[in-house]
Amino acid sequence: MRKFLFFILLFPIILSAQEIAILKYDGGGDWYSNPTALPNLIDFCNNNIKTKINEKPETVEVSSIDIYNYPIVFITGHGNVFFTDEAVVNLRNYLTSGGFLHISDNYGLDEYIRRELKKVFPKLDFQEIPYNHPIFNQTYKFEKGVPKIHEHDGKQAQAFGLFVDGQLVCFYDYEADLSDGWENIEVHNDTEEIREKALKMGANIIEFAFKN
Repeated sequence: MRKFLFFILLFPIILSAQEIAILKYDGGGDWYSNPTALPNLIDFCNNNIKTKINEKPETVEVSSIDIYNYPIVFITGHGNVFFTDEAVVNLRNYLTSGGFLHISDNYGLDEYIRRELKKVFPKLDFQEIPYNHPIFNQTYKFEKGVPKIHEHDGKQAQAFGLFVDGQLVCFYDYEADLSDGWENIEVHNDTEEIREKALKMGANIIEFAFKN
């Protein structure tokens, strides 16, 4: 796991690679959507890639210093996202100090998350992540990149990233709906094959974040 050197110099907080969290944001969007997704992903990772993540994911606000307790945080939802000035600075420091953000577009999030991440990194643009990137080549191999889990408007599933000094700090699955694929089977009635693809890609994301 990357070290949070910047933050440790300022705040004597204990970090654990076995904690992950859902990011609570302002703006009225449903940050709390897909409630069974992360617990199921955690269970899959603990059983298949030898992690020991706490079974219940925490919730942390974007502006909170508690974000530094988690090597990876997750954002999802369908609607508006808004980061205050305090949240912008906090998230920027978190990501440039070793933290990792996974954004899963639950359909309708795109325009808002792009706007807010531009506030965090004004000079950076999302780049499509190449298929040979290590995040697609962890325990599980995805030779064609992020898998398509749910169909909305016929667009191709894509994985975008934000890179700071060459290091991937944010993974954004667009038109893929990975987090929907992590939910309980009765929520979307996905096949086991579809759910397995989503869970394996999610495991790769966590594995990458813990290692880098």
